[in-house]
Amino acid sequence: MGAVWTVFRKEVLENLRDRRVILSAFFFGVLLAPMIFGLTTTMVSKRAVANQDKPLNLPIAGASNAPNLVQFLRENGAKVEDVELTSDEAIAAVRSGRQDMVLLIGEDYGKALQAGESAPLSLVVDTSNSNTSPSADRARQLLSAYGHQLAVLRLMVRGINPAVIEPVGVQTLDVATPAGRSLLILGMMTYFCFMSMLVGGFYLAIDTTAGERERGSLEPLLTLPVSRSQLIVGKMLATSAFMSVSLLLTLATFGVVLTFIPLEALGMSANFGPRVILPIFAIMATFVPLGAGLMTVVASFTRSNREAQSWLSVVMMFPIAPIMFAVVTGTKPSAALMAVPSLSQHLIATSLMRGDSIPALHVLICAGTTLALGALLVGIAIRLYRREAILG
Repeated sequence: MGAVWTVFRKEVLENLRDRRVILSAFFFGVLLAPMIFGLTTTMVSKRAVANQDKPLNLPIAGASNAPNLVQFLRENGAKVEDVELTSDEAIAAVRSGRQDMVLLIGEDYGKALQAGESAPLSLVVDTSNSNTSPSADRARQLLSAYGHQLAVLRLMVRGINPAVIEPVGVQTLDVATPAGRSLLILGMMTYFCFMSMLVGGFYLAIDTTAGERERGSLEPLLTLPVSRSQLIVGKMLATSAFMSVSLLLTLATFGVVLTFIPLEALGMSANFGPRVILPIFAIMATFVPLGAGLMTVVASFTRSNREAQSWLSVVMMFPIAPIMFAVVTGTKPSAALMAVPSLSQHLIATSLMRGDSIPALHVLICAGTTLALGALLVGIAIRLYRREAILG
């Protein structure tokens, strides 16, 4: 262990002297990602709050054809603007961004109502514009409410109970907690944590393998009174140390950043205090040996820093892919999925942020399979360094 510790200390000190590596690993990996995440999330939250509070501006072409509808819209908070636009002009105005939306009311609207028919309305919107989508949804809801009101009045005039058009009464019981709802925004946080953790050891894993071969310092290093097993284990321990520090700093930075995001205005809350950060760190740290072993094994086959960076940039995406899949599909935790490294850590971390109870079996499977695969990769790295071909 003394020899392993000596190699570990040497690699750590050499890496700390390289300011470019420290800047890339800890500034861009640890600080930049949470800051960008916090800024974008804050902007989205503030925009959502602003859309809820601001009045609905609704330009109407042909408002004189539906005075009752216009009055209903005004009574429900819409600021109606009478515009003189044809259908083609309204489409051009919305497409160019001069108008957020335009409601077209034709001259035959009143006749259709008097005849008891469906009165035609056209709401011109641009669904590709995320800034106007909330307002368009509010306009559709108001128009739907007015249509429902007219339907009820028609039935009452004919002596029919309006309940006949609502044979099923749906009552929504929302079981989501504020912390659970926040995962709609914070679910990608584990992605950034894994990326930061891998980037933290990325350059050290390359420098201690491909870098040594490119500089020609590996052969003299192997002549020292240190076994090759001790040498590579010390190198991987140094890589693991940087990965662990990067992960802890990233989680702590997210904890600080989330205090400035106004999630409460959206009915959400960030359950990300020290009591959540530390368990998340503990469960994600089980991935550190696997990540260090994987990067060391891949870099051992390369002969230069540039070649190693090219290969590892691709290989690093494999641990991230299951997380992206889980975020997109809304995957729920199960004992079977706990056997998938990175995915299991993501599922347990999101459960902790949601405030759910986590079965002990899930934790054991997650930690056991991840550490076992990490040990396998470490063993492969040791065998690779025992070959004479490593000097070639």
